[in-house]
Amino acid sequence: MTDMPNPEMQSRELGHFLRSRRQKLTPEVVGLTGGQRRRTKGLRREEVAELAGISTDWYIRLEQGRNVRPSEATIDALAKALRLSKAEQAHIRTLTRSAASGIFVRETVPDSLKRIVESLNQPAYITGRRWDVLVWNDAAAEIFNFDRVAEEDRNILLLMLTSRESRKLFGSGWAGEAKRMVALFRLTYDLWSGDPAFCDLLDKIREGCPEFSTWWKAHDIHELAAGQKHLQHPKRGTLQFEYATFQANDDPALKLTVYSAAN
Repeated sequence: MTDMPNPEMQSRELGHFLRSRRQKLTPEVVGLTGGQRRRTKGLRREEVAELAGISTDWYIRLEQGRNVRPSEATIDALAKALRLSKAEQAHIRTLTRSAASGIFVRETVPDSLKRIVESLNQPAYITGRRWDVLVWNDAAAEIFNFDRVAEEDRNILLLMLTSRESRKLFGSGWAGEAKRMVALFRLTYDLWSGDPAFCDLLDKIREGCPEFSTWWKAHDIHELAAGQKHLQHPKRGTLQFEYATFQANDDPALKLTVYSAAN
């Protein structure tokens, strides 16, 4: 395990992302004939390279996770060739520009912000970059039981994917919501890949969630962080919430999530 995030690790995630997108495409989608029977699903590397107007060797270097940096023109060409969504295009640009610096350290919430969260009547909590739950109010504790979880396990993604209570709380919608959260978390993880804290989190999730490895390997990307949640609370019955998230101006690593009853 590496001591800190680095460009090599980020290049590896870029390579994995490119490969996952290539394997999702079919020749027919990009205007190619099927040709001979394919041993593996998706496009061939040389086909992506041809569609993007770059050499096959250069594309292979990118997909292998070599520590190389493509130009803006190459990124645009790959995005078009791989039929990337807007969220995926933004992600690939992030992966080719910057990596997180230093070793991850759990954030501290200012007392003033903590008091504001605790004063809210609606369920609200603050998370850090790794989605650790740092502060919450009584209304959030009543629904999500954050106060009953050990600090080292008080993490939104970990609780959602490995807790039996979460599976019951989300009911039939659990799989869809869990998969969406994995795709949303991937945006952050790819910038911190190799960091011990992030690696430890993934190890815990893999151990406690049989579905996680398949979802993670798909390398899906999701950027929508607001919407609705339908819950089956053991005491309050069916609950429907709208939720939204906000970044703290003084520390963008801190994210406030607020729930309100849906009409």
